[in-house]
Amino acid sequence: MQLKLLLRVPARNFHISYGKSVASVNNILNEGQNEIQTQAQAHEHKLKMSGWQIHNYGDFDELLFSDRLKVPQIKQSNEILLKVQATSINPIDVAMLGGYGSAVLKVLRCQPNAIEFPLTLGREFCGTLIQNGMSVNNFKLPVGQRVWGVVPVQSTQGAHAQYVRVPDYCVGMVPEILTNAEASSVLYAGLTAWSGIYLTAQLGGVCGALTADGGGANKRVLVLGGSGAVGSLAIQILRAQGSQVLATCSENATELVQNLGADCVIDYRNPSKMATLRNFAPYDLVLDCSGQGSEAAETLDFKYDQYVTFSSPLLRNIDSSGVGLGLLKNFANILEANVKSLTNSKGLIKYGFFIPAPQGIELLKQLVERKKLLPLIDSCYKFEELPEAFKRVKAGHLRGKVVVTLD
Repeated sequence: MQLKLLLRVPARNFHISYGKSVASVNNILNEGQNEIQTQAQAHEHKLKMSGWQIHNYGDFDELLFSDRLKVPQIKQSNEILLKVQATSINPIDVAMLGGYGSAVLKVLRCQPNAIEFPLTLGREFCGTLIQNGMSVNNFKLPVGQRVWGVVPVQSTQGAHAQYVRVPDYCVGMVPEILTNAEASSVLYAGLTAWSGIYLTAQLGGVCGALTADGGGANKRVLVLGGSGAVGSLAIQILRAQGSQVLATCSENATELVQNLGADCVIDYRNPSKMATLRNFAPYDLVLDCSGQGSEAAETLDFKYDQYVTFSSPLLRNIDSSGVGLGLLKNFANILEANVKSLTNSKGLIKYGFFIPAPQGIELLKQLVERKKLLPLIDSCYKFEELPEAFKRVKAGHLRGKVVVTLD
């Protein structure tokens, strides 16, 4: 009696008579395995998404829409895949469109298979968690939940697409009281403000830097540019921690900044009012959120312990002079600024940067849930209108964030 074995592989049945050689069986199995792999690859190839990319640095016409982009695949065990529901446009996106920071980003991307183009911009988002890497804590970040997050600077795959892949330390659970649009407008500017206050200036000491405890009670802080995205969140963070906050802005933004909780608001275009800032000196911290840079510290005729600016010339120096000479120029810039400041009996001048950190994300979440932090939205655009959103950001004089919705 002849015994027959039936092996099922995609699209065909193989009948193998008992007595066939082992080699023949292996050939059939290999053929079936190859067919399965081919079908898997074909299925993966079908996973397409829509998104905006640039293939060259330039102006708004370099922003190209495509609905045939590949959905990012998880490559590291700590990565997660998310479906984007809302994202925002930050000034850094507009600057990167023009090539800002391209030299240092090439260095940061010195890893296998790293490419410069095509580049998807977008530094922050709100979305739904689709897939977790093997080492991701599924209890803290369960699949299917709504999360908010940021994209690491070195990534070429940003949030201006239907799906984005990021490390797990860059995301957190969204405060339930926020809409998708509101949630997508907080973290990039919020983490920039948080890092300047607690990592660079150490206003909350070591505890404030390493935990979500914050700190800064009874500290006196002057925020330059209080109506912008970073400045408006810095004011709210500081007030929630019990700091005394003074802020500068244009006259037509005075009421807005007062409503954010600033104790005193000064029109920076009015010299006589700016002179009154001397009456509140010395300051524990002057936080430059207005883009004036370290040079502006020379014009301040009052004392401060620290002056932190988010307008570092680091990327600009490296873009123009290369990594080595650019770093040297940056060191010379900050050294010169500090020599002048200390010579005039003022404080230290430092650069602040956007730094994604889970303790910062957690602090911002707590402040939102306690209704101590209110997201400000200047305008909202549909996904297909993304180039118009870029133009709005470049035009400046924003009263909050420019948001793009995908849902």
